[in-house]
Amino acid sequence: MIDNLKLLLNYLINFDEAELAGLERFFSPKTVKKGQLLLRSGEVCRDFYFVNKGCLRTYFIDKAGHEKTRLVLPDFTIGSSFTSFIHQAPSFEFVDALEDSELLQINRTHFYTLVNSSDHWKSFYIRILEMAYAFQNKRIEELTTLSAKQRYEKLRLENPILIQKLSNKVLASYLDIREETLSRLKSG
Repeated sequence: MIDNLKLLLNYLINFDEAELAGLERFFSPKTVKKGQLLLRSGEVCRDFYFVNKGCLRTYFIDKAGHEKTRLVLPDFTIGSSFTSFIHQAPSFEFVDALEDSELLQINRTHFYTLVNSSDHWKSFYIRILEMAYAFQNKRIEELTTLSAKQRYEKLRLENPILIQKLSNKVLASYLDIREETLSRLKSG
């Protein structure tokens, strides 16, 4: 698993081999079963994840009691409940496993130890924050300016793995549409 994380880190920031080798001691493997919650709303997020295999998601429950999926983390991606992780405030969202998953986790203390001691890790952190900011802005833009059909088609073309991995319920909540609408879009 650590080799896949190293590949991702090198893709994002050009770490040197000695630094990559030293990172291993900060991460611990974690196996989770489908449906397992890693974070509940109201808890403080203390871990950041690399998804080696499987799929995680972050979601919240709106006032009407509907799940709204904010982020999906399939194989070879990284993430967490960022706002809670950064500010150590209770999370508004949940993090759960959509599939049996193999993860590497790093706790917040170790994460920030690396930020404060490694220029490469600090650059990595800045890079993922930039990516998260750009991603969320793009998502907001798409949710407010594109029709349900346009959002589905865009996802189908740009990220088809999510259509394959996600249940209709989760996919509909990610696209902010009703399941019935998703079924029509998939069949049409």
